[in-house]
Amino acid sequence: MTAHQAAIIAAARGCVGARFRLHGRLVESGLDCVGVAAIAYGKDRVPAGYALRGGDARGVGAAIEAADFVRVDAPAPADLLLLAPGPYQHHLAILTDRGFVHADAGLRRVVETPDFPRWPLVGAWRAH
Repeated sequence: MTAHQAAIIAAARGCVGARFRLHGRLVESGLDCVGVAAIAYGKDRVPAGYALRGGDARGVGAAIEAADFVRVDAPAPADLLLLAPGPYQHHLAILTDRGFVHADAGLRRVVETPDFPRWPLVGAWRAH
């Protein structure tokens, strides 16, 4: 694992335990999946202007690429995952060497879940 990948994963893991808060962008007050990505990759790298619910996955992917991420076919630790946990619903997660970090609305907190996500993978992107 490169130092860059390790730094992204460490930043994502630093969010673990934070409470879930829709549109949350601070560990102290709560995070959603976009907030976790903002912490892991840097606030200036988080795509804006898209909807994770009811939105078009292509639009989300285009926003991610516009934030200087490159789409990859084989995800590796530190990559940003776009998942589809339900119809017309999208979710961001950061792949780690042990699983993935994400803001779990059901558990009401940010967690690192072991293994690869069970939700369908829409796409994966690597930060430059």
